[in-house]
Amino acid sequence: MKTTQIATSLALILATLPAWAGHYPPPPATDAAPFADTARVVSSVPVYEEYNDPSRECWTEQTGYSYRKDDRSYGGAILGAIVGGVVGNQIGRGGGRTAATAAGAAIGAVTGDNIDNDDRDGRRVPVSEERCRTVDHWSRRVTGYNVVYRYQGNQFSTFLPYDPGPTLKVRVSVSVDERW
Repeated sequence: MKTTQIATSLALILATLPAWAGHYPPPPATDAAPFADTARVVSSVPVYEEYNDPSRECWTEQTGYSYRKDDRSYGGAILGAIVGGVVGNQIGRGGGRTAATAAGAAIGAVTGDNIDNDDRDGRRVPVSEERCRTVDHWSRRVTGYNVVYRYQGNQFSTFLPYDPGPTLKVRVSVSVDERW
């Protein structure tokens, strides 16, 4: 019995539905599909980013002198003693020959040592140090553009990664303003 009552009520509602349709507002209209148009660019100002690419510069700088004594060489003293002994042996006669040979060897050793080690008493040697510093290399690059454009009498702004030129493609979408 309940099934027949539900069916009857439903039939009655469906029969009166066209009469109700005029008393209620129509369903809201769907928004129109967006479309492309062209806007005039008023200004396009580049936006810069500054960055640093530092480098290290090094050079050698003379900071003073030091005195350096090299190791002594004994070759000149030995050679001088031999030559001096031979010369002294040639000069002396008899008992004085031994004294002349000894004196010649001593004088030859001192002379040979002085000649051989003359530049080894102490040399002035330049002292150098490596110096370094960090040098900044600042540069700037364009990261994008602040663009102001005019469309349908209204002014808008946006940020773009490129310079758009004199015109700009815009996507326009229209919808109903229900505040009116």
